[in-house]
Amino acid sequence: MGICGTGMGSLAGMLKTSGYKITGSDQNVYPPMSDFLAQSGIPVTSGYTADNLDPRPDLVIVGNTITRQNPEAIGLADLGIPYVSFPQTLAHYYLDSKTPLVVCGTHGKTTTSSMLASLLHSAGQDTGFMIGGLVQAFGRNYNLGNSQYFVVEGDEYDTAFFDKGPKFLHYQPHIAILTSIEFDHADIYRDMEHLLESFRKLIQLIPPTGLLIANGDDPVILKESERAKCPVITYGLTDDVHWRATDILTLEDFTTMKILKNEQEYMTLSSPLYGNHNVANLLSTVILTDHLKVERSVLSEAMKSFGGIKRRQEIRGEKKGILVLDDFAHHPTAVRETIIGVKEKYGDRRLLAVFEPRSNTSRRNIFQKRYAASFDKADLILIPEPPLMETIPKANRFSSSGLVDDIKKRGLKAFYSPNTDHLLGAILRVVRNGDVVLIMSNGSFDHLHDRLLEEL
Repeated sequence: MGICGTGMGSLAGMLKTSGYKITGSDQNVYPPMSDFLAQSGIPVTSGYTADNLDPRPDLVIVGNTITRQNPEAIGLADLGIPYVSFPQTLAHYYLDSKTPLVVCGTHGKTTTSSMLASLLHSAGQDTGFMIGGLVQAFGRNYNLGNSQYFVVEGDEYDTAFFDKGPKFLHYQPHIAILTSIEFDHADIYRDMEHLLESFRKLIQLIPPTGLLIANGDDPVILKESERAKCPVITYGLTDDVHWRATDILTLEDFTTMKILKNEQEYMTLSSPLYGNHNVANLLSTVILTDHLKVERSVLSEAMKSFGGIKRRQEIRGEKKGILVLDDFAHHPTAVRETIIGVKEKYGDRRLLAVFEPRSNTSRRNIFQKRYAASFDKADLILIPEPPLMETIPKANRFSSSGLVDDIKKRGLKAFYSPNTDHLLGAILRVVRNGDVVLIMSNGSFDHLHDRLLEEL
């Protein structure tokens, strides 16, 4: 139930590969996950109903988008069918016999875990993984694997309606990468302290024989990592960390950098990824692969060929000299860093930043003022009215028009649209040959990328 979530979809694929008969249901069926499930031969029903439980399954895995009032959940209870959460299933079937490598943090989890899985694969290890985005090199976001290691993206979001704790507490981390800690998920966390409680439990789960690889540029992480029972290795782009990236240069095809280990040169690397946030993500995977004794020559070649992840600075197409990019960014920090990275990469081209504030936190006014500073490196900014605003109490609602006003006060060109159709028209009116259009949303955005390319 909720099979089209990236995590749920990959778990369905894993179970199908393991020999189970899988069916699924979801209310939001759209690519890339719908295409992936179809190619995997997994039938998906659009919409929730108790009829989806006929014929009666032996076990139901309930995604965290499902509420107690969901008609299929009510049917599940009435029929008395056994049910579990997605993290419980992953831990029971795939992690219990492995050494889990868990990647956690507010930002960068998908990119970092994808790089890690790709690097280990290039090193000849058939590493299992389950990741929240489709890895281009594999064409999927899971692998059962035969090695002792299993890479998993550790999400701090809640587990299910019957388990409000974070997913990552189920994953038995032996080695964990912690990329960042910022307030997010305002629909389940009251405040920063409430969020920190979850990360503290995660840190304390790592056994003394394990390892915590911590972003030393994040002061919150530095403070919280003092609670660890295991060794801690820090990384970052500033001084006073164990591993540091320096001499970062963004070229046309690659980003090059020098990596220092305890201030001694470890290696130089080239990567098709760009932006300081991705350099930091890459650095954390270098530390882990070094810990696992992966050869540096393998690491160097693997990073050069890393193909990226769907919906992470993904090129969706180029028509009439206009490049259209897709990115999952929705937190103000992620929006800012993504725009900075794209501008560095395509600095000689005009950048149009199109942002849909769609996430449960974005649609609330928690970051209303903070978002304004996220768009400074863009040349034009276009923001629509968020969807599903009726689900947010009026006093707590985010205002897209208010954000546009705040951006304009910073001397930038910004446009408000009441809906996606109006937004598409606005883009077509202002876009011109040579532009880069960066579209950011954590949802399908009414297929804006495809519609824009088609119109162009």
